[in-house]
Amino acid sequence: MSYSYNTMFKRTITSIILILVIIVTIFVLPIWTFSVVASIFIGLGLYEFFGLDPKGAFPRSFVYLGVFSGVSLPYITYFYRPTGGIWEALFFIIVLIGLFIIQFARKENQNAVTLIALTLFGVFYIGWFFTYLVKIRFLEDGYKLVAYLLLVTKAGDIGAYLVGSRFGRHRLIPRISPNKSVEGAVGGLLFSIAFALISRYFLSWLSFGAILMSGILIGVFAQLGDLAESLIKRDYQVKDSSLILPGIGGMLDVIDSILFTAPIFYIYLTIILH
Repeated sequence: MSYSYNTMFKRTITSIILILVIIVTIFVLPIWTFSVVASIFIGLGLYEFFGLDPKGAFPRSFVYLGVFSGVSLPYITYFYRPTGGIWEALFFIIVLIGLFIIQFARKENQNAVTLIALTLFGVFYIGWFFTYLVKIRFLEDGYKLVAYLLLVTKAGDIGAYLVGSRFGRHRLIPRISPNKSVEGAVGGLLFSIAFALISRYFLSWLSFGAILMSGILIGVFAQLGDLAESLIKRDYQVKDSSLILPGIGGMLDVIDSILFTAPIFYIYLTIILH
C-alpha cells in the first residue's frame, strides 16, 4: 500500500466518521447535544491553536483559561438565547480581566501583551465564530440550516481541491498557501453555488435569489476562512494544526472554513433576510 493510498484511506475513514457524528448530532440526538459537540470541537481547536508555537510560548494558565472560555461559549448561547448578546459581552469582559489577573500573578512581564492578545484572539476566532453554528441551530428550521451550511461550505472545499489539483495553473497567494490556485478558488465557488441551488428543495421558504446569494457568500467566505488558517500556520511554520485526525490533520484543519461561513450565514439570515 503506497503512502498516498494509505493517506487517502485514512482520510476517507476519518471523514466518514466525522460525517456520521455530525448527521447523528443534527438529526437524531436532542438539540442540547449540539452545544456539547460544538464545545468539544472548539476545545480541540483551541488546544491545537495554543500548541502551534513550536517554542511553547503559551503558559499553561493562559491555555487553560483560553480553552475553558472557548468551550463555555456554546452553553452561553444555549442557556441565554433571548439575551445572548449581553451575556457574550460580559463573558469577554470577564475573560480579558481574567487574563490580566493571570499576568499579574506571573513572575515576568515579557510578552505579556502578546500573550493576552493571542489568547483572546483564539477564543474570539475559534470559540465565538464556531458558536454561530449553535446560534443557527436554534433558528426556525435550524437543523436544516446547519446541514445546509456545512454541505455548501465543504462542497466548496472539495471543489477547490478537485479543480485546483486538476486545472490549477495560477497561484492564488503563494506566500500564504503555495498549493492554492485561482482555478481552484473559482471551482470551489462554483461547487458551493451548485450545492446551494441543489439544496433548495429542503429550504423551500428561501427564494432562488436568497439561496443563490447565500451560496456565493458561503463559497467566498469558506475560502477566506481556509486562507486565514493557512496564514496562521504559515506564521508558525507548521503544515497541519495537529495529527489528531488521521489523514486530515487537526480539528482546525476541519473547521477553518466554517469559522468564517457560520457567522456570515447567521448575519445573512437574521439581518438581511430578517
